[in-house]
Amino acid sequence: MVWDVVVVGAGPAGSAAARACAEKGLKTLCIEEHGTIGYPVQCAGLLSVSAFTECDVSDRSVLNEVSGARMVSGLGGELLFDAGITKAYVVDRGLLDREMAQKAADAGAEFRLKTSVSGISGSSLLTRGVRGREEIPFHLLVAADGPRSSVARMLGLQRPALYFAGIQAEIPYEMDPRYVELHPNASPDFFGWVIPVSATRARVGLCAREHAKDHFDRFTARYGQNSLHLVSGVIPLGVMPRTYGRRTLVVGDAAGFAKPTSGGGIYTGVRSAKHAAAVAAACCARGEFDDERLRDYERCWKEDFGKELDIGMKALHMRQRMTPEEIDRLCRALDDPDLIATIVEHGDMDRPGTLLRKLALKPALARAMGILFASGVRRILTG
Repeated sequence: MVWDVVVVGAGPAGSAAARACAEKGLKTLCIEEHGTIGYPVQCAGLLSVSAFTECDVSDRSVLNEVSGARMVSGLGGELLFDAGITKAYVVDRGLLDREMAQKAADAGAEFRLKTSVSGISGSSLLTRGVRGREEIPFHLLVAADGPRSSVARMLGLQRPALYFAGIQAEIPYEMDPRYVELHPNASPDFFGWVIPVSATRARVGLCAREHAKDHFDRFTARYGQNSLHLVSGVIPLGVMPRTYGRRTLVVGDAAGFAKPTSGGGIYTGVRSAKHAAAVAAACCARGEFDDERLRDYERCWKEDFGKELDIGMKALHMRQRMTPEEIDRLCRALDDPDLIATIVEHGDMDRPGTLLRKLALKPALARAMGILFASGVRRILTG
């Protein structure tokens, strides 16, 4: 049998792609190298309301609801904002991933676990796993196999520009469960976080381009060493130059769709998966799978969230140029009733461009941070 679509990887992006393809009537197979969907966990487990909604699952995986954040510079500057309504969910990623896969299976997609890609030969996927070595014919391939995508590598597709290492521990810790803590100076080129799982438990972690373990050890020393769960992972930042080719569409982290402002990839991953499914259905209906047809996929995701990823990447580069003292000054400058109200009204974890535009127009921020900072923000938005 020739499969219409074979999806490689059963994370949120892969399961979303498999479900959307199956719902469109395509013969869909999803393969996953691990024996259990959702493990190992390689995610902070904080999803915006929009990201959680895109997953289209029940609330069984939700452990806590967050309405605001506290930004702590470590040099005295602090900022607290509270929207008063749920802005994000803290989830059990294992449960979330498994429910997404179940939804895909219910739609008609077939899953094969403990099955990994060993090669690609024309329009056949070569695999090895519990069923031995197989050759699986397909019309289209969806690469949802994460930041180290073996499919993209085998096809010779150029990879994302940057890779950050993330480390997180779950620890006993008392904090207000309504607020995530952000610690921008915990990492020299990204930030650290404390995510409340409950009033007595938190996930403490950070991302860094280099020496992540050293930064992590220094940051977590203040919270004690009683770790209940330790996870690590890789975050790709910077979209690969081309996300399609040779009967393949690349989605989620495999394509470098993680948001440069937060490292989160579920919103863009699931959105990209749905775009891939729409293009796959159109190609199968025509029986045409050349690169010219696949190009529609790249046009769709760029129109959807491409500009936000571009703005996020420029914001990341600007943040990396800031000293700890400048970040402290920014925390103090943002601790202004008018600016806090702007953050609460326009803040969006998935689409930060609107908030940056609003803040760039605030004279108070320009006065506190200087003309160079204000002009830098404007370049991010217009350059």
